[in-house]
Amino acid sequence: MTTVAIISQKGGAGKTTLALHLAAAAVDDGRVALIVDTDPQATASQWAGWRKDEPPEVIDSPPPRLAAKVEQAQAQGAEFIVIDTPPHADSAARAAVEAADLVLIPCRPSAFDLSAIQTTSKLVQLLRKPAFVVFTAGPPNAPRVYQEAGELVESFGTPPCPFQMSDRAAFRHASAEGRTAMELEPDGKAADEVRQLYKWTCRQVDVLAKYQDGKAAA
Repeated sequence: MTTVAIISQKGGAGKTTLALHLAAAAVDDGRVALIVDTDPQATASQWAGWRKDEPPEVIDSPPPRLAAKVEQAQAQGAEFIVIDTPPHADSAARAAVEAADLVLIPCRPSAFDLSAIQTTSKLVQLLRKPAFVVFTAGPPNAPRVYQEAGELVESFGTPPCPFQMSDRAAFRHASAEGRTAMELEPDGKAADEVRQLYKWTCRQVDVLAKYQDGKAAA
């Protein structure tokens, strides 16, 4: 089983969008995926309600119960768990990091957002968990922006993920409809970004993803 924590002390970083799409990519990859929503705003849970019974399943959990919920989900057959956390909540972030195999820190590639993730970087370093910064909601075609942002987060002690989730309309439209970018535009650029990020995530925890050339293998 793989457990990925999505954490950031900065609001508006795209945590829930990243969590939903990673879990949905795992479902497309033929795995039993689950999102654990620790955010009191329950955005992920609301999205799941719009989807009716379509996977991935979303359950909520207060931070003190998170480890038990993850263990229970594993016992019930969950293969890929993504923990979505609220901003400005040290207890939830710490519990998520402790329960995770891998930590992803979403961050917009802007000066204020980049500066704000230093607290999150220090937390994962303190708890000695593998962690990467995932740039979100940035310009689709701006390699220099991502290069400079990557160099900065590297200086914080947390390396950047080589794949981004750019600012694309498909992410906004899909979430508003209780769908994913892969469902809305299966061959679109947003969907491809998610698949690449999912494959990379799996490699970090030594899980073989079935995606090949941007599409699920038969």
